[in-house]
Amino acid sequence: MAAGIAVGIAVVLVACVCYFVVRGQLRGQVDDALRAQATAVERGFQLERPLPGISASVGGPAPYAQLVLADGTTYPILGDLSLPVNSSVLAVAAGSSGPYMTDVHVDGSHLRELTFQIPGQYDGQPVAVQLARPLSAVDNVLSTLRVILLLLCLGGIALAAALGRLAARRVLAPLAEVADTAQHIGETEDLTARIRVHSDDEVGQLATRFNAMLSRLEASRAELDESGRAQRQLVADASHELRTPITSLRTNIEVLLADDRLSEEERRRMLADVVEQTAELSALVGDLIELARGDISEGTTEDVRLDRVVAESVERARRNFPGVRFETALEPMVVEGIPGRIGRAVNNLLDNAARHSPPEGLVEVSVDAAGIRVRDHGLGVDDADLPYVFDRFYRGASSRGRQGSGLGLAIVRQVAEQHGGTVDAANAPDGGAVFTMGLPATAQDASGSGWPDETSLTRSPEALAQQPE
Repeated sequence: MAAGIAVGIAVVLVACVCYFVVRGQLRGQVDDALRAQATAVERGFQLERPLPGISASVGGPAPYAQLVLADGTTYPILGDLSLPVNSSVLAVAAGSSGPYMTDVHVDGSHLRELTFQIPGQYDGQPVAVQLARPLSAVDNVLSTLRVILLLLCLGGIALAAALGRLAARRVLAPLAEVADTAQHIGETEDLTARIRVHSDDEVGQLATRFNAMLSRLEASRAELDESGRAQRQLVADASHELRTPITSLRTNIEVLLADDRLSEEERRRMLADVVEQTAELSALVGDLIELARGDISEGTTEDVRLDRVVAESVERARRNFPGVRFETALEPMVVEGIPGRIGRAVNNLLDNAARHSPPEGLVEVSVDAAGIRVRDHGLGVDDADLPYVFDRFYRGASSRGRQGSGLGLAIVRQVAEQHGGTVDAANAPDGGAVFTMGLPATAQDASGSGWPDETSLTRSPEALAQQPE
């Protein structure tokens, strides 16, 4: 409808312009012929002679002519029609008004009339001449033209409406598909639905962007579902893991309160167990809090000297595990991240390697462009356990008799993924396990010019809290 109306208005405007231009041209030719004959009459008209005419090339002589005296007396000169006389004609005859041209209707004939005064007098009165030419031919042409233009207007509007409907169908069909898809998603919450892209026009671009939005929504919902599942699993695992130390702690405390016959040695042993279980429970709760924070940022990221973070963590590990030797090969590397979280992950890797090392065992630590690599020389990891060592609360066959919550390596994987890295565990060919934390690190000038000193760079509150008193 809009296209039909717009084209209709344009066609009507063009038709009107065409009609009035043609009308002006046709009537102008009649007027020019009347003016030419009036000029000839003014130059050579005499009452006793015939009215001067003009050549056929400029329209030929007027078929109707009439003299009008100032008193209203008329004398037909040419033709059998008596042209009407009014005050305007008498004013021209009397000389009080100039020549003028008008349309007149006489006995059903439509005439174009020119009235003008001529020199001289007749019966002592000034004289005006009326020249008239019929407009029937012009009227017939204009009538035919009006019919043709009307048909063109109606046909143009109908054609524009039909073409507009076809174009609207082509444009609105994909939009209807978008609406149907949106309704389907709203009713079923099925974000896998997609819209077919039929062309690369504006509607096609709309469909492409709509599909991209659906993909992002689907990915966001998948991440949200996975996050919810992980949180539920974490709560379930934490409940299971907390039950054992809490039960043991409660049992020991109830025994201490209920039995007064315990010897001092037994009481001290049970109190030591309570202290150990409390420490284990505190460590477990701390790891749970660390893991539950997930992607919550502890602060803004910054450029971190990875080799210095690892060097500080190695010093801490040497103090906590004096029976284990640590050897380092640290290349200056820079990674963008949060120093406290990276330090926590490195500490967990070193603690894991130290716990699985034999007395006076060796732990090799290296930093290069591939990230952080920690290798121990213990018994290694069973092949069946390798795919699961970074899972929460997973304890391999070689770890079930040792102290730990089973969350340390899970925290390592979480930190690595938060910094755009990866983790890997493997067994060395000559014995021991190799844990790799890959981070997007870049080499740094060994001089470290412009960097803070090592001690001030990585001393986050969390790192300080982990230092032994």
